[in-house]
Amino acid sequence: MPALMPVLLALGMAAGPAAAASTAGPADGYPAHPVRLVVPFPPGGPTDLVSRVIARKMSDELGQQVLVDNRPGANGNIAAELVAKSPADGYTVLYNTSSIALSPALYKKLSYDVKRDFAPVAMTAMVPLVLEVNAQVPASSLDEFIRYLKANPGKLTYGSAGNGNVTHLAAFLFLQANGLSAVHAPYKGSAPALTDLAGGQVQFMTDTINSSLPFIRDKRMKALAVTSTARSSQLPDVPTVAETVMPGFEVGAWQGMLVPARTPPEVVHKLNAAAQKALAAPDVRASLAAQGAEPRGSSADAYGRYLAQEIQRWQKVVKDSGVTLD
Repeated sequence: MPALMPVLLALGMAAGPAAAASTAGPADGYPAHPVRLVVPFPPGGPTDLVSRVIARKMSDELGQQVLVDNRPGANGNIAAELVAKSPADGYTVLYNTSSIALSPALYKKLSYDVKRDFAPVAMTAMVPLVLEVNAQVPASSLDEFIRYLKANPGKLTYGSAGNGNVTHLAAFLFLQANGLSAVHAPYKGSAPALTDLAGGQVQFMTDTINSSLPFIRDKRMKALAVTSTARSSQLPDVPTVAETVMPGFEVGAWQGMLVPARTPPEVVHKLNAAAQKALAAPDVRASLAAQGAEPRGSSADAYGRYLAQEIQRWQKVVKDSGVTLD
């Protein structure tokens, strides 16, 4: 037995580091290489610009680069499917928008399930919408515009960034709640819709503040109301829909981060902490505010609850609108 002691001691010493390593959590050493942030929209767009501001600051917090990977198309579904099928290791993150809450209602066949295939990380920002009319419309307030719509049922046309887009459904919800009717003209993105609105081809639109500001500032459009619960710092003189004609009304192009389901909770916590610190940074907040985006931040659980509420909310709106994208 004494002769075996050196061997047993040697084996015990060799096993020690391995045993210690086996107790290490999955987040120990994470991230060991760059993290990919998949953005469902093209470079240079409003969502892309916000995501890059946050990604740069998260890189500082994580000690690894957070690299934006643009995967546009299919109303965000191409990017969502890519991330849903990626390894659940925290190295592939979806920078999602409110479109992910609309897709389950708009598409009968999706290659992923939002609730089953993703784990929430954090809500990041909210970009309010602005209800705007072209300069030729004889209304300078929301009350005046509603009276004008009632006097011209079905005669006005509103643009949107596409069928089933939040810019479409927000306007539909506003019209429905006030017993109004107008013709919907879907475009392939906000840019052509705003151009036609300024040119008088359509009369009104609900679009994101950051896209609309240049047109509002040069007087090609009149901003009648914003759709957030509080006034926007970019348009402080423009009232909210909630404070004028529809108490409690809120619609926004919100943004957040999701990872594949079964990503270790410790990894989700690290990503959440990095996002929260990034959103609290004064330079990030200033940069987002300049783009009309409101920094939010949340726990992973809070974002999960919000996402579930939004999915449920838009199911009814989409059903009422009759829109389907399959």
